[in-house]
Amino acid sequence: MAFTSWRGVVGNIKPTMRPGSVEELCRILPEGIGIIPLFLDIQRGAREEFANIIKAYEPLIAKLAEHEVDIIHPEGAPPFMVLGHAGEAELLKKWEQKYRIPMFTSGTNHIRALNALKVKRFVGASYFHGNINETFGKYFVDAGFDVLAMEGIDVPFKEVGNLSPELVYSHVKKVFLKHRKDAQAIYLLGSGWRVMGIIDLLERDLGVPVLHPVPARCWEIQRRLTVNHPVPGYGRLLAEMIPG
Repeated sequence: MAFTSWRGVVGNIKPTMRPGSVEELCRILPEGIGIIPLFLDIQRGAREEFANIIKAYEPLIAKLAEHEVDIIHPEGAPPFMVLGHAGEAELLKKWEQKYRIPMFTSGTNHIRALNALKVKRFVGASYFHGNINETFGKYFVDAGFDVLAMEGIDVPFKEVGNLSPELVYSHVKKVFLKHRKDAQAIYLLGSGWRVMGIIDLLERDLGVPVLHPVPARCWEIQRRLTVNHPVPGYGRLLAEMIPG
């Protein structure tokens, strides 16, 4: 038997057991939107782990489809970005055709949000280190964007949630200032860092929109469910419920 909520239900598949982003999303979702979260168990944040976890998404998609949710959101930018923009699109199309439920990934959500903000050139920051950041950048380049930088913080994957907002602010600001003449936005990759409180601060200080996965997720869930409930405090995208 399907469970429901009066404004719609989204089924989310979290890539890790990490607390934080589910609670953050629940706090900013409008009343009447239900969420059914299921979890995978990525632990190391390594490229091969991202590649191998993709096959584990489908059983959870099938389970959510059984419960007749209105939307399915397989979360986790890295696993799908490692597939590449074209590979992700092909897989998403296959799943939608098989389960007959609209779906969006973190990557497609971020592309849609950047387009809504009319951004073509941006700087990115992540909590990954090494050349996987080049893979993230290529995903967006293949989607038609100019990625001026994609710079990571060198932190153990399991300790991402302990990064202070002040440290992340400093890192992001340094990345942005290297490209301030050309950058139209700042993109924060990943839901693991607990930095929603600095989104508005960065936007005010640096004068460009800041895209964080949790507010972007809330924005697209609302758009998909034909809800229009602006939420101030977490960036222009969600505060203005920009069409897109």
